[in-house]
Amino acid sequence: MVEQQGTSGDAVTTRIGQAIMLLHGGDREEARNRFSALWEQLGQDGDPLHRCTLAHYLADTQDDPGDELAWDLRALAAAEALGERPERPGAAMAARGLYPSLHLNLAADYLKLHRPEAARAHLDQARAASVALGDDGYGNGVRAAIDRLDRRLSGL
Repeated sequence: MVEQQGTSGDAVTTRIGQAIMLLHGGDREEARNRFSALWEQLGQDGDPLHRCTLAHYLADTQDDPGDELAWDLRALAAAEALGERPERPGAAMAARGLYPSLHLNLAADYLKLHRPEAARAHLDQARAASVALGDDGYGNGVRAAIDRLDRRLSGL
């Protein structure tokens, strides 16, 4: 398989990491621009893990909750495509580790859009998928975020 110049796996991962640093540093606009440019370069046939990661972080750069939801839905679709690639051993396992966070983000999006039923459905999926998470900082953080959102939804 021939990859386009500038979109090899290592280069993509590096560029995603650079844009994540911008986002975490507070430069949402530049991060959004870089993520968007990379999204265009990868296209619909790009590596699903890269598309999932990009869509996940692009959601975090959006100002409009509807746009945020659209990117989080793209991230979920890309994660689902991970399990469909037999040439990527372990992809299905990697996807299982992504689902709790992806569904948590969707639940938060739906809550912002005043759609508590949809938020609850995705929160329930996040909780069910969280069994795939390790007992580490990431796993504990996602589970804690699920609990916080659950309390918010219960208070509605």
